[in-house]
Amino acid sequence: MSTYREEKRRDQQLRAEQDREDRRLELEAQLEIQRLKAEENRKDADARHRQEQADKKAKQAKAQAKKAAAAAQRAKLLRWLKTNPATLFVAFVMVASIVPAILSQIGALTGASVAAPMAGLLAAMLEGGAWAITFMGKQAEDAGREPRKYRIGTWAVAAVAAAVNFWHGLEAYAAHPWVAFVLGASSLFAIYIWDLKTHGSHGKTKAQKQAEKAHKAHVSARRKHHPEIVEAAVKLQAALPFGVLDDESAFAAAWRIHTGAEPGLSAELYATATTAVLSLGAAFELGDNVREELLETGFKAARLNPFAELTQTPGSQAGIGSNPPEPPAEKPRETGPRGRSDEELDTLLPDALSAAAELVADGKQISATGLAKKLQIRREDALKLRDRVIEQRRLHVA
Repeated sequence: MSTYREEKRRDQQLRAEQDREDRRLELEAQLEIQRLKAEENRKDADARHRQEQADKKAKQAKAQAKKAAAAAQRAKLLRWLKTNPATLFVAFVMVASIVPAILSQIGALTGASVAAPMAGLLAAMLEGGAWAITFMGKQAEDAGREPRKYRIGTWAVAAVAAAVNFWHGLEAYAAHPWVAFVLGASSLFAIYIWDLKTHGSHGKTKAQKQAEKAHKAHVSARRKHHPEIVEAAVKLQAALPFGVLDDESAFAAAWRIHTGAEPGLSAELYATATTAVLSLGAAFELGDNVREELLETGFKAARLNPFAELTQTPGSQAGIGSNPPEPPAEKPRETGPRGRSDEELDTLLPDALSAAAELVADGKQISATGLAKKLQIRREDALKLRDRVIEQRRLHVA
């Protein structure tokens, strides 16, 4: 019996403990739910705060950008007014001219028994038509088209409007005829001011006109002196697609084809320049061997020459100046024939002097190689003879 009671008591204790545990777990679950909900609410509040801050900054940035744009626009307008005072005054004068012209035409038309609305439309047709054609001409000119027909139309319509104002002025101000001229001019003056400003600012400068004139003269001279090459250049441009070759490129290509050289040069010019250099040297060399007074004249010219550092001295022009370094003579083989003696070289000296004169006449320097070929001797002997020949020529010059 006692055992049953004890077991029942333990069961009751266990159920009580289980109930307490269940309530504890339920309470913890509710607290966790509340914590999560509070965390979510906090995150939502942070997000709303950040969004509000971002919207506020965006509004401030937009306001600052709008303010900066307005300031930039004002600055741009001020710069334009400072740099374009003529445009501002032209606009003022044009308004002051157009308004009286329109009013005068309305008065003239209404005085001719034309209803006021119709008179206003007709006056606007005349003045507005002139300005419509004017602006169309300006647009055509900016696009690179010929504006001449627009300018003719503008002045024709403006002349009709001026005639209407002049006729009205004669009738309305008979006591003061000069007013008629002023009213007539009011239809022309605004057009004249606009035309002067537009074509005065877009017209060619004096330097541009001079450059165009010089270019035309250059093209004319090119056609006169090089007609074959100009014709070949035109054919090249015609053979290729339009715009591939401009005039200068086509002429340069045709010049290279015909002469084989860069533009401005040719085989004849190269030959002329080379011949002139050789002839100058040969003239001095021949003068040394033919007429002694020419060499003396050369020395006097050298003493009086203000540009001596730019020209050769008579000694160098006579072939006895600094010679290019000769390569060292090859050592003769011990088994080969020995060189000529001094006596034999003295015997060859007259022939060597003649050979040297021939070398100089050909525009060449006196060298051992040249003497060896002329005299048909060994190079070692020609080296010794060269020194003796140069010494003799120095003594002759002195």
